[in-house]
Amino acid sequence: MGEETTSLGGIHISPSAIAAIAYHATRQSYGVVGLAPKNLAEGLAQTITHEPARGVSVRYDGENIDIDIYIIVEYGTRITSVADSVANTVKFHVEKALGMPVHEINVHVAGLRVSNTD
Repeated sequence: MGEETTSLGGIHISPSAIAAIAYHATRQSYGVVGLAPKNLAEGLAQTITHEPARGVSVRYDGENIDIDIYIIVEYGTRITSVADSVANTVKFHVEKALGMPVHEINVHVAGLRVSNTD
């Protein structure tokens, strides 16, 4: 993925490392109660293995970093505000960690969840 060569050697950043950064940034965002699998096959695979970056997909074509995030939003919050907040938070954290610009972040709202039954 992201590669840099220094006088001491090379640095290679894997997509799963970027997905883990995006996952943790998403979980810290207001209004997000969880991440969802992007499809049924991923959902079944996640029940067997505990992948730390579930609900996050990263693509890198040598020039652009594209991130897809599948979230579950708290019922009663403004969905567009939560999605914008997630996109901004993930972009900030990934760019800060990598020192590379993020081209595109797509936030997919997979569902709503009621947290308090009061």
